[in-house]
Amino acid sequence: MIMSNQTEVKILIVDDESGIRDVLSRKLSSAGFQCLTAPDGINALKLLKSDQIDLVLLDVTMPGKSGADVLKDIKAKYPDIAVIMVTAVADVQIVISLMKAGAYDYVIKPVELNVLLFSIGRALEKRRLILENREYQLHLEQKVAQQTKKIRQAFLNAITSLANALDAKDKYTHGHSKRVTDVAVAIAWEMAMAPDTIEKIELAGLLHDIGKIGISEAILNKPAKLTPEEFQLVKLHPGIGEHILEPLIEDKEILLMIRHHHEYYDGSGYPDGLSGGQLTQEKGNPAAAKARLKRLSPGTMALSVADAYDAMTTDRPYRSAMTVEAACAELERGKGKQFCPDMVDAFTRHLANAGKTI
Repeated sequence: MIMSNQTEVKILIVDDESGIRDVLSRKLSSAGFQCLTAPDGINALKLLKSDQIDLVLLDVTMPGKSGADVLKDIKAKYPDIAVIMVTAVADVQIVISLMKAGAYDYVIKPVELNVLLFSIGRALEKRRLILENREYQLHLEQKVAQQTKKIRQAFLNAITSLANALDAKDKYTHGHSKRVTDVAVAIAWEMAMAPDTIEKIELAGLLHDIGKIGISEAILNKPAKLTPEEFQLVKLHPGIGEHILEPLIEDKEILLMIRHHHEYYDGSGYPDGLSGGQLTQEKGNPAAAKARLKRLSPGTMALSVADAYDAMTTDRPYRSAMTVEAACAELERGKGKQFCPDMVDAFTRHLANAGKTI
């Protein structure tokens, strides 16, 4: 098996006997290969470090660093190099151990040129297939990543359209979802939440009020305070939002943030009366962590603070917007009751660090 581009193939011959090195080098050079030689493993590794080698003919028995040890070093540092072991003793167990260690093939001394050329051709073909497969996998991963990015962008476009549909329905909350998202994400960063959690908060923030699409515009746009009956209808929107989005969003955590963004830290909110009061005590406690599945997530509590802040600092038909200072004072008064204290503190720090309102 002779390769068509042998002149581009560089072979390193490693053997402690100079006569064997010279003979193999002459024979392989006459066959069209570029050849380098090394008298031992140490010099071989130096050449591998300084030159681009495709294949190594490696003697098994050498003084100092054995061929088996050199093979391990080559596979650890230069895994793309093909290695053919050259041995004077056809010991099956030794051969098996060398093949397991990464050798492509082995030949027996004295080496016959035809056998050696066949072995080299087979090893180089195997190496080519491995490198091509790796290149294919890399391109495949890139294509999958690109396609995933396109799908995600389409999903985000759909999310934005839904949020815009809500804004168009309720003129008094135009831009509310985006502002809530910005505040909730700022809190999450301040709390050093994981990037994937922050990404979920961003999606939940954009869609947290989408359930209001199912609420009458007469109620949403009422230029006065809502009656208790009307407020009961408005309180249905978190559950409606979850129901609307279930076919679109597989991530349960995002759906629960949307469902629970009106829950209170002390458990007096709606729709499920969940609480987050034991968040700190649960850290590092497996039993409590399991129970916490029924409690509010940090992302939900960040959304709760963000939603309330924006509601307070936005003009409504029945009241004017609060100042930032007044809204922050309300958040402080609600710590431990409506709001998670840690989230309020994180938002306050963010405002102080930013030196401006959001």
